[in-house]
Amino acid sequence: MRGGSLRPTCATCGFVLYRNPIVGVAIVVQRRGTVLLGLRAGSYRDQWCIPCGYVEWDEDIRIAAEREFEEETGLRVRAGRVLAVHSNFHNPAQHTVGIWFRGTVIGGIANASDDLKDVGFFSLDGLPEPLAFPTDRRVLEQLRAARDRRALRIVNPAPPGTPTRS
Repeated sequence: MRGGSLRPTCATCGFVLYRNPIVGVAIVVQRRGTVLLGLRAGSYRDQWCIPCGYVEWDEDIRIAAEREFEEETGLRVRAGRVLAVHSNFHNPAQHTVGIWFRGTVIGGIANASDDLKDVGFFSLDGLPEPLAFPTDRRVLEQLRAARDRRALRIVNPAPPGTPTRS
């Protein structure tokens, strides 16, 4: 027992085998109020997701996200700021930590490949079902809530000279 958890430990040398999560990365590309999603071809077949993949050993997370996005969609993107970080517990055999970046398309032609069999842009109010990953749903709900907050600020701005709280 170490750190409150049972972990395999070598009785001879004391080496502790830690079972650590794998890092997954995804890029969220939006266009005119829509978001790009992919229809999965392998695992989670016929379910939609934000294009994603795993970080390889010795690979920067942004480079991994850009590589995975291009492999799956045919589009070259630039990873921007971090949009979300979540623990993924949907697969009991593998705990992953996902990092979602905002992204900008810089080239290529949309063409599903690798783990996807289709790609398309969808309104945040008309997402396809089923979604493959509960954490993608959380990220998409975050995007919808942020969009709605911006719309409220634009539609109902405070009149000039309105006092504010200090």
